[in-house]
Amino acid sequence: MLERAERILGLPDEMRGWTTTRACGSFGFQSDGTAAPEVLANWRALEDDLRTLGVVRLASAHQVHGADVLTHSGQWSGWRRFPEGDGHVTVACGTALAVTIADCTPVLVWHPRGAVAALHAGWRGTASGILDRGFDAMEALGFPVEECRVHLGPAICGSCYEVGPEVLEAMFGTPASGKGMLDVRAVLAAQAERRGAAKVTIDNACTRCDQDRFYSHRGGDAGRQLGIITLCSS
Repeated sequence: MLERAERILGLPDEMRGWTTTRACGSFGFQSDGTAAPEVLANWRALEDDLRTLGVVRLASAHQVHGADVLTHSGQWSGWRRFPEGDGHVTVACGTALAVTIADCTPVLVWHPRGAVAALHAGWRGTASGILDRGFDAMEALGFPVEECRVHLGPAICGSCYEVGPEVLEAMFGTPASGKGMLDVRAVLAAQAERRGAAKVTIDNACTRCDQDRFYSHRGGDAGRQLGIITLCSS
């Protein structure tokens, strides 16, 4: 499974990160929480791959395009899908965090002393401050934002993402007279810089432009890929 995913570079040795691709298959659940057998098989294959890396637990959640971030102590083993949440933070060794994406931005955050976060940031979550919530959760655990690194993974690009005036107003706080193009990753990068993050990197891939590699909701795909970050893999 993970050999077909795209590895994120630049993490400390005890951390790893990936974005899965079409070649890895879909990880998407239906709105009622059900999933096709092949989707569940993909999650189980991911669990198996993570276990070979010394990762004994995996956290995901039913995502609602909100700004709730869950902090995990690591008191379980195996895969847990939490009832609701769009972000995860942990300092527990042997833990993987995963968010489901298909045009929204997977935001992976890490602190070199041993904390990681995975956030699902569409326009609603971005406008609601999910990145700030993630930073706040890291700081509550003793990891200052100014020492954190942020990676913004594959997502729909500003040239492909036309939105209505209500979305532009929610994002920028000023009235908009009509439709416009929105680059959510650029907004997230600006938010991270305003909070003083140590470094921000942006994957140039667009899920809509690069639909041969990624699933795209705007492109009509039902499939979903994952953004994954692990702590204390071997």
